[in-house]
Amino acid sequence: MNMQKAQQGFTLIELMIVVAIIGILAAIAIPAYSDYTAKAQASEGFSLLDGLKTPLSENVDANGTCAAPTGAVVTGKYGAIVITGDTTACVATFTYAAPASAKIIGATSALTYTPAAANPWSCASSLPAGIKPASC
Repeated sequence: MNMQKAQQGFTLIELMIVVAIIGILAAIAIPAYSDYTAKAQASEGFSLLDGLKTPLSENVDANGTCAAPTGAVVTGKYGAIVITGDTTACVATFTYAAPASAKIIGATSALTYTPAAANPWSCASSLPAGIKPASC
């Protein structure tokens, strides 16, 4: 009697195909994750700038000074805010620094308050197009 033995386990070719598929999936997923983390980190700057809108405009209107009000948050995990200008135009600029993603380190996001303008707030950013929020 000639009985054939049943195959057990995977062949080398099958294992190589699985490794190749995992490599292709990783090649797609890693850049997407990198963009996602950069967007999340960039949102911190806009969140801190947005939180300064009311206190900064009140300080300019009431005191005539373009400075961060007492107790205002001007530093974050991924950068810090510098406020410059005078009563005609006040600019709050968030500069991204380490440990932020390499895609955004050195980039800036600025919020400008111009009391005399019809729309007193304007936004500008040097963030890459895929990372910068649509609101700016």
